[in-house]
Amino acid sequence: MEEKIKLNKLTKDEERIIIHKGTEMPFSGEYEKETREGIYICKHCNAPLYKSSDKFDAQCGWPSFDQEIEGAIKKVKDSDGERTEVICARCGAHLGHVFYGEGFTKKDTRYCINSISMKFIPKK
Repeated sequence: MEEKIKLNKLTKDEERIIIHKGTEMPFSGEYEKETREGIYICKHCNAPLYKSSDKFDAQCGWPSFDQEIEGAIKKVKDSDGERTEVICARCGAHLGHVFYGEGFTKKDTRYCINSISMKFIPKK
């Protein structure tokens, strides 16, 4: 039997990005400069997505990570045919995009994620 996913109610701004695949303005998101230790979860379904230990400052205007929590995300071809979209593996929420070969970290991967698509849970 398939698990029924409980989804959180979204604001109009959250819905524009998470459901309709929008993008928040660069340098406007609440987690772009977040440096505390913790975990980032999906704003729509609360699934764990990224650890703060995998976050880095790419100076691109959005939170950037070089690794996801295993099994947390799906990568799909973006409608523009060029980029790779990142969605929550559990609920399909639009998170952002992933880029390779930029040389920011040894993993050579940058998940460029909308702050509005996530919630940050600080480590206690």
